[in-house]
Amino acid sequence: MDELPGALGTSASLALRLGQAIFAVASLLFMCLDIEFYSYTAFCFLVTIMGLVIPWSLTLAMVDAFSVFRKRPTHQSSLLSMVILGDWILSFLSLAASSSTASVSDLLIASNVSFCTANLCTRYQLSAAMAFLSWFLSLASSLFNLWLLPTV
Repeated sequence: MDELPGALGTSASLALRLGQAIFAVASLLFMCLDIEFYSYTAFCFLVTIMGLVIPWSLTLAMVDAFSVFRKRPTHQSSLLSMVILGDWILSFLSLAASSSTASVSDLLIASNVSFCTANLCTRYQLSAAMAFLSWFLSLASSLFNLWLLPTV
């Protein structure tokens, strides 16, 4: 069986997982630099979901690194199904969190009453952008693994 780039156990998958973790950490850093994010549920939702994405991505990055160093990709159907399911769930939750954060921060900027300073709202928008990039990498990874599943 040919190696599918981006599937579990490949170097491309390792790069995707590390990218997910880096963007999720960046999203958390932009969001948590100020304590005022607790006032809005959408911001708390983003922090919770990114807090789930980071250990998921780092764990699978370790699996990918082990497979790359061993030079034998992991192709067990039960493991691959579990990874695909986890990726899809976290992917949809990441998309929901980044979209809700982006819309709330845009609403706060557009409102006539200043609920947050321009610098603070800009950080919230950057946090949503980083979460969106993390979602994109998660979706790409899950699609590569889904493509591989019928061949296992």
